[in-house]
This record gives sequence, structure tokens and C-alpha cells, in this order.
Amino acid sequence: MSGTAAVVIRPVREGDFDQWRALYRGYADFYRVEQSEEGALLVWSWIHDPAHEVEGLVAEAADGRLVGLAHFRPFARPLSASVGGWLDDLFVAPADRGSGVADLLLDALRGIGAERGWSVVRWITADDNHRARSVYDRVATRTMWVTYDMTPGA
Repeated sequence: MSGTAAVVIRPVREGDFDQWRALYRGYADFYRVEQSEEGALLVWSWIHDPAHEVEGLVAEAADGRLVGLAHFRPFARPLSASVGGWLDDLFVAPADRGSGVADLLLDALRGIGAERGWSVVRWITADDNHRARSVYDRVATRTMWVTYDMTPGA
């Protein structure tokens, strides 16, 4: 766990649900994704199921407010015969953007990756998410890969 005097990065706890849900709703709204309460509860259950691959971190301010979240998981990398970490979701409350919270969450994830022997920590973001990309450009290397989505069964 990492942090500064003002913000601590830690794993999500059961008692975090209401604040986590508010942040996760903000994340879905940011990307204009319809997210049902059932879907959010399913993700919450994944985070707390030791048998599920998804894990969560939160950024907690000194006053106990949760100001950011990150959801991540390992992923197999057959070509390099290694395991990497995939950052699925990263969100900082609008009022706390620019305060270094995103950097703290990414740094914590870098540390987790090092502890677990991951070969890389990888994520995607929207091309027009310029504010986040300015952070990502400082802490990571942009790749040349283009992402595609295919609907199964279509």
C-alpha cells in the first residue's frame, strides 16, 4: 500500500460499497456506459471473491472519503510466456483530479505488478481522454496496438 499524508492507496474493503459505487457510477457516466445496479453488484462480488481474478484498489483521503478507484487483473501473455496485469478501470473523482491521485493508483499497481512478477501492466483509454492521457504519457509507454471488439455469436 502506498500513499501520501493526504491520500492512502489500499485494497477495497466491504464497508466501502457506497463510496465505491458512487465512484464507479461516475466512471460509467464518464464513458457514457449504461451500468445496471445488478452489473455493479456483480463487479463488487468479483472484487471480494478470492477465487475471481478481478481486484480493486481505492484512494482514501485523510478525511475518509474515497477519491479514486482502480480495478485490475492478471492476464496471460502466451507469446512472451509471461503474465501481465490488466488495468480495467481507473477513475478519480472530478474534484480530486490533478491532485496526484491517479499517479498514486498507478504507482501502487506498478508495485503490485513487481511483487507478482508481471511482465507488464497494460490498459486502454479513449483517444479523446486527453487529461488522463497526459498522466499516462508520463508514467507509461504508448503502444502501436489498435484495439478491436467483436461481438460473440453475431
